[in-house]
Amino acid sequence: MQLRIGNGYDIHRLVPGRPLILGGVRLEHPDGLGLDGHSDADVLVHALMDALLGALSLGDIGTHFPPEDERWRGADSLVLLEQVVALVAERGWQVLNIDTVVVAERPRLKPHIAAMRDAIASRMGLAPEQVGVKATTNEGLGPTGRQEGIACHAVALLHRP
Repeated sequence: MQLRIGNGYDIHRLVPGRPLILGGVRLEHPDGLGLDGHSDADVLVHALMDALLGALSLGDIGTHFPPEDERWRGADSLVLLEQVVALVAERGWQVLNIDTVVVAERPRLKPHIAAMRDAIASRMGLAPEQVGVKATTNEGLGPTGRQEGIACHAVALLHRP
């Protein structure tokens, strides 16, 4: 069996007038903020897609879904994730598991973790126990700690039988 591991990272600025979507789940920020980006700016799913693409040396999401392309304006990141998972399968690989860490001071993410795992697992054709979603704060440090944005780190393990 062949194995590949990929690593992804994304960060988006928090701004007024935008929805806050993480892991395909719409959340309410205490200050009414959302993530700024060309698509729905779901940093969790974006980091995950970069991890999957990186595992197979297929570039990053900007290569596949460039922000200059109006087709992707406001796109549902879970739909884009399905396309990335299809690329993985077309090349004969399967996802063994993924693990992610969302870095955000607010809102509190713990009550939404199960829904995020379920949404991602269902779009990827995985069992929820193959999908790790964790949340942490940055203890007031850096741009996430100052609540300027939300970031996410992700890893994906693929195998080819």
